[in-house]
Amino acid sequence: MHSELRTRFDYDDIWGTVLNRFCAQAAVGHPLTVYGKGGQTRGLLDIRDTVRCVELAALNPPDRGEFRVFNQFTEQFSVEQLADRVRAARRAHGLETSIDHLPNPRTEMETHYYNAKHQRLLDLGLVPHSLQDSLIDRVIGLVERYKKRIKPELFAPRVDWRFGGGGKIAAPSKRSLHVATAPSISARG
Repeated sequence: MHSELRTRFDYDDIWGTVLNRFCAQAAVGHPLTVYGKGGQTRGLLDIRDTVRCVELAALNPPDRGEFRVFNQFTEQFSVEQLADRVRAARRAHGLETSIDHLPNPRTEMETHYYNAKHQRLLDLGLVPHSLQDSLIDRVIGLVERYKKRIKPELFAPRVDWRFGGGGKIAAPSKRSLHVATAPSISARG
């Protein structure tokens, strides 16, 4: 991809993905910030597979009257596992990266049963790209080239979703922390 087309890399506490945040933190020598115990497990989909999933669904329409759902992910990781993967990728290059656990500002269980299924897209022919250390290395390398643009103050959580009023979180930042009145979806401003 041409460098001028690389216009987005969200790593902040609101819009960024945890893997992007960890790669940005590693690139600038900041500890990886895991919320709570890091047991929050989620599905992961390589960006290269996203369009292929849509293509497979379009090329294989459901039968008339059939309702069909595709879980669009190919792997599952806990936040702690992703932090360990980023740390291991850095260690392979002789670089140490630490992991800091912060109080979890989100309204979610610290660990939970997560057993989502994603077999349908594989059955349609998806050959997934799995998360490899080489991909983590490439992302960190990309961030390192533009690390002057990274704003470490965006790493720390700014919103505490757990409390409807004056709750505070021990954030390792001098930024102010916003406390949500209620979890909500809002337009990006």
